[in-house]
Amino acid sequence: MNILLIIVIVIAVVLAITGGFVQSLNFLLWVGLVLLAIAIIAFLIRTITGRKSV
Repeated sequence: MNILLIIVIVIAVVLAITGGFVQSLNFLLWVGLVLLAIAIIAFLIRTITGRKSV
């Protein structure tokens, strides 16, 4: 009975860590998409106004 309890605890810990990892990756994906949108907008503004960066 003890070995079954240990297996269940290990599986629960692994699932908890995996769930947190997936949530953090999902957050980082959204942050990356926002940064990509900002970079595209800045590039378009720079090309439309004709400014040259150094």
